Amino acid sequence: MKNLKRNIAIVCGGDSSEYGVSLRSAQGLYSFFDKERYNVYIVVVKGIDWHVELNDGTTARIDRNDFSFMENGKLIQFDYAYITIHGTPGENGIMQGYFELVHVPYSTSDVLVEAMTFNKFVLNQYLRGYGVRVADSLLIRKGYEEIVSDENIEKRIGMPCFVKPAADGSSFGVSKVKNQDQLAPAIRKAMLESDDVMVEQFIDGTEISIGCYKTREKSVVLPATEVVTTREFFDYDAKYNGQVQEITPARLSEDTARRVAEITSHIYDILHCNGIIRIDYIISHEKDSEGNVTDKVNMIEINTTPGMTATSFIPQQVKAAGLEMKDVLTDIVENQFR
Repeated sequence: MKNLKRNIAIVCGGDSSEYGVSLRSAQGLYSFFDKERYNVYIVVVKGIDWHVELNDGTTARIDRNDFSFMENGKLIQFDYAYITIHGTPGENGIMQGYFELVHVPYSTSDVLVEAMTFNKFVLNQYLRGYGVRVADSLLIRKGYEEIVSDENIEKRIGMPCFVKPAADGSSFGVSKVKNQDQLAPAIRKAMLESDDVMVEQFIDGTEISIGCYKTREKSVVLPATEVVTTREFFDYDAKYNGQVQEITPARLSEDTARRVAEITSHIYDILHCNGIIRIDYIISHEKDSEGNVTDKVNMIEINTTPGMTATSFIPQQVKAAGLEMKDVLTDIVENQFR
């Protein structure tokens, strides 16, 4: 008897500023998946409007009771959900909690890990306890802005610094602040995206981003990508409008590249991640007590639902590693069923 294909839902959309990016990631994933092996559907989520896009150009409503839908009078139930929602509810544990309730395997880490990695400040404090090197930072919460003065921020964090939403991605609401006068407007801007705002120390160095995934049979750390931009920092325009040079593999020494890969694999294991993650670092060049310059690996943030658009890092890194996205996705899906 011929084996039945698994029904795969690529879940995209969401309720954040990254809605459009998520739709583009879904199209990228759809092009990568092995259609000979899987029946692949794109499911768009926005608020309480959940629908699946059908091949004839129409849509069908998702029954949220069991994550199913009707097609030509036939009930279709999904075997697996590949979550590519950037931001809420797909990157902060909410969607993961839903799939736990309806017993559908999914592509990301679990509820706790997603909630923690979505909040950059919480994540950094957690990983600091495991010896991971992170930038110093302060948390400012909406309604409590006056607790930390601009003077204290400059004294503790220094200038320049970054002001960013603690719980968001794609550089929405992020500002590079060069003096105290710029702090208040930067904090207001960040609070349009998140009630929690992180003020983070600026680290001068080389920015890189590196992907990793693991299954029961293999551990894969992909080649890092070096990010070079003429803008103040790697903001939304740099990411998605081509104002950046992306060099894969990154121009790192053999020793630094090895250490970055080891740290990335270690963080994956500390968090008990699942599926593909991407970690961003700044490689700073610092002198030791003897005047020798050494590379320091500073973790900036973790993305547990990395972009899969044509310009995204992961597809570039997979290609540079000599792998095929189709095979990587198959590895990740099938790992849940072994």
